[in-house]
Amino acid sequence: MVRHYLDFERPLMELEREYEELRRFAPRDDPKVRARIERLENRIAKVREEIYAQLNPWQRTHLSRHIDRPHTLDYIRMIFEDFVELHGDRGFMDDPAMVGGLARLDGEAVLVLGNQKGRDVKEMGFRNFGMSHPEGYRKALRIMELGVRFNKPIITMIDTPGAYPGVGAEERGQAEAIAHNLREMATFPVPIVVVVIGEGGSGGALAIGVGDRILMLENSIYSVISPEGCAAILWRDGTKGPLAAEALKITATDLLKLEIINEIIPEPMGGAHRDYQEAAANVKEAVVRHLRELKAIPEERLLSERYQRFRRMGAFLEK
Repeated sequence: MVRHYLDFERPLMELEREYEELRRFAPRDDPKVRARIERLENRIAKVREEIYAQLNPWQRTHLSRHIDRPHTLDYIRMIFEDFVELHGDRGFMDDPAMVGGLARLDGEAVLVLGNQKGRDVKEMGFRNFGMSHPEGYRKALRIMELGVRFNKPIITMIDTPGAYPGVGAEERGQAEAIAHNLREMATFPVPIVVVVIGEGGSGGALAIGVGDRILMLENSIYSVISPEGCAAILWRDGTKGPLAAEALKITATDLLKLEIINEIIPEPMGGAHRDYQEAAANVKEAVVRHLRELKAIPEERLLSERYQRFRRMGAFLEK
């Protein structure tokens, strides 16, 4: 059963909790109970369809941040084998907000990394809410350089509000660390698949987001700024987040139309947090398929297409 419900899911919450209580405590051999359970199942299916069929950008923003949503380490555990996590940037410290290392995907050696959020108060503090310091991006670069050295594909998973904006992070070169990653990832002669698994915010997301294929989970978002931040700047009112979310075109559907991403990965009804295994299976299928296609492309063409892809972003004509 889902532990946390969003505001727009309240009608569903009451039905699902009643359904779970009946299944747990009511006698199954009672015809009235069986009939009640069946009616609830039909009602729940109908309400789910009504709620999730037409989600607006603000609702998808909240789903992308759902506290129960699977994070990078969850996907690594379910998709990859023999994962060996690597730590530290060999310069200052290890950043727990960025995780990654060596692993196998369907028997093939790969490098995998991504932002890691927390799920309770203690872990959120430890992971800094998925907001990396410069050391996190330098650690990510060190891991990716291993992929280049050993000619192995790189998979990155994005799930962060953005890079950490603290004084210490700025003093240690936050902007330079992000810019360095952008430059180096553009030149890596190995296939790179990027998956936005939750919230993709600002340069903190883009620092591990330069790839040959960019995929987004159905209820994830990807933007230069959070809706609340955009609203605070444009209207000096953070409560206008829903309006900003609509204007920013941050959903997977909008970004596919704008040719920012290559594919939308479907999620279980109601979000990835409702069925980890199904969500992971969908991510794995998409990543494996795109890697297979990319490995067939010669290195020179791979780099050229990656360069042209990012050069095209943001170019449009108004009619």
